[in-house]
Amino acid sequence: MNASSATLLRRLRALERAAPSNDLAQALKDSRIGLEKESLRVSPTGRLATTPHPAGLGSPLTHPHITTDFSEALIELVTPALGDCAAVLDFLADIHTLVYRHLGDDLLWGTSMPCVLDGARTIPLARYGTSNAATMKTVYRRGLGNRYGRTMQLIAGIHFNFSFGDRFWRLYRDQEGDRGDLGSFRSESYMAMIRNLLRLGWLVPYLFGASPTVCRSFVQGRDTDLAPLDANTLYYPYATSLRMGDIGYQNQQEQGTGLKANYDSLDAYIRSLTWAIETACPQYERIGVKVGNRYEQLNASVLQIENEYYSTVRPKQIIDWLEKPSLALRRRGIRYVELRSVDINLFESLGVGTEQLLFLETLMLYCLLSDSPRISPAERRAIDDNQVRTAHRGREPGLTLNRDGAPLELRRWATQTLEAMAPVAELLDGAADGPRTQSLRRQRNKAVDPDCTPSALMLAELRATGESFFALAERYSSAHRERLRTRTLSPEREVLFDELAADSNRRRAAIEAADDLDFDTFLARYFAQGRAVD
Repeated sequence: MNASSATLLRRLRALERAAPSNDLAQALKDSRIGLEKESLRVSPTGRLATTPHPAGLGSPLTHPHITTDFSEALIELVTPALGDCAAVLDFLADIHTLVYRHLGDDLLWGTSMPCVLDGARTIPLARYGTSNAATMKTVYRRGLGNRYGRTMQLIAGIHFNFSFGDRFWRLYRDQEGDRGDLGSFRSESYMAMIRNLLRLGWLVPYLFGASPTVCRSFVQGRDTDLAPLDANTLYYPYATSLRMGDIGYQNQQEQGTGLKANYDSLDAYIRSLTWAIETACPQYERIGVKVGNRYEQLNASVLQIENEYYSTVRPKQIIDWLEKPSLALRRRGIRYVELRSVDINLFESLGVGTEQLLFLETLMLYCLLSDSPRISPAERRAIDDNQVRTAHRGREPGLTLNRDGAPLELRRWATQTLEAMAPVAELLDGAADGPRTQSLRRQRNKAVDPDCTPSALMLAELRATGESFFALAERYSSAHRERLRTRTLSPEREVLFDELAADSNRRRAAIEAADDLDFDTFLARYFAQGRAVD
C-alpha cells in the first residue's frame, strides 16, 4: 500500500468514526455541483453563425445562466449549484430548450472541436454593450485573439464545479485534528485536492475524452502531424481529446513567459497569478495595448487577467461585481473547485450525462482524502507531459505515463486508481452497489478495454459510416436539437427565465447609465484593486 492509499483509508475510517453514519451522509449530501457548458452557434450552412446573440435571451453581460464566451457565436450555459446530478442536468436541459426557441435554424454544435471555419477574421468577438465593463470584456477577448489566435478560442468544453458543504468541512477538520479557522482549513484542503486532480488530470480525457478528430479547416495551413482520416478530417489514431492536447493555446502560454501557477498553497497560487498580471511580457508588448484609439489587449503583461491562465483545475470564489478573482480568493478563500477538462460528448444530447457526473463527484472526494504532497518542478513537467500523451495517444497499447519519476502503463495506473476509489464511491452511495459504484465499474471497463471510451466509439462510427467529422457532428447536433427544442418547460421555469431575461436587460441598462469614467480611468482603477490595504 502506498502513502496515498494509506492516507485515504485512514481518513475514510476516521470520518466514519467521527460522526454517526446519518450525520456523515447528510454532510456529504450538502455538496453542490454546477456546470458551465460552451457551445458554438452554427448556421444552417454548417458555418459559424455570424448573427448577434439572440436578444430574447437577455443580456449576456448580466444574465446568470446564459452568456457568451470568446465569440458572439460561442454561447455559454450555466447552471446554478445544486445538490443532485439529476437536478443539474434537468436545469441544463431547460436552458437548452429555452435557447433553441430563439435560434431559428441554427444549431448548438455537439462537439468540443469547431465546425467548418472560414478563417480567423470571420470569427466575431463577443459584444456586451456600451458600458466600461462590457468594453473590458470585449477588449480581453481581442487580446486573447491577438496573443493566441481566434481559431483556438472556439474550442468548447464543459466546466464541472464542485463544493463540499460546511457540515462536511467541520467534520473533516475535527477528524484531522485542526483547531484553526474553518475557512483557512477549507481553502488549504481544496488546494490539496487540486494538486491531486492535477496529478490524475490525464484520467478524465482518457475516460471521457470525445475529441479525437478535427475538421481540416481548423488547422488552416498550420504545420501539424495530424493524420488524414478522410479528405476533410484529421486525427490521431489513438487520440482521446485533441482539445486537451498541444494543438490548443494552453501550452503556448508558458513558452517564453516563465508562467507557472504555484499550487503549494492558496497564498502561493494568488501570488503567482498576481505576478503574471503585473509583469510585462516582451512578446505581448510588441502587440501594443492602445493602438490609436482602440485597445488591442487590456495590458501587455504575462496575463491580462486571471481567467487567461489555462489550467485543467482552478480554485474559485464567487466574485462581487468588477472584483478581481484573485482578490476574492484572498478575501474570502476558496468557495468551490472548477474542473475544466471535460469534453463535450457528441453521444449525449447535453454533452454530458449522469454517469460522468457521478464519477467526477467520486473523484473529487477521492482526491481530497488522498495524500497530497507539494508538486515539485519535475512532477509538474510530468503532469503536463502525461496530459498531452493521454490526449494524443491515450488508447495506444502499452502507452506509459510518468508516475513518481518512473514509467507506468496508463491502463495499469487507471485500473489501480479506479479500484482505490471504490470505498469512496460506497461512502457517497451509502451502499455497496449504488449509482456511483456502478459508474465506477463502467469506468474500470474502459481501463481494460479502450474501445469502450467515447473517443474510440466516435472513430468507430466515422469508419463505419464513412462520414467526415463535420457530417457526423452535424447529424448528431441536429438530432439533439430536435429532442431539446420539443421539450416542455414547467410553468415555474417559464416564469423564472422570463424574469431573468428582463432583469438582465434592466441591469445592463443601469450599468451603462451609471458609467461616469472614461475607459482608461476605469481600467486603471480595476487593476489597482488590492494594492492598498483593504
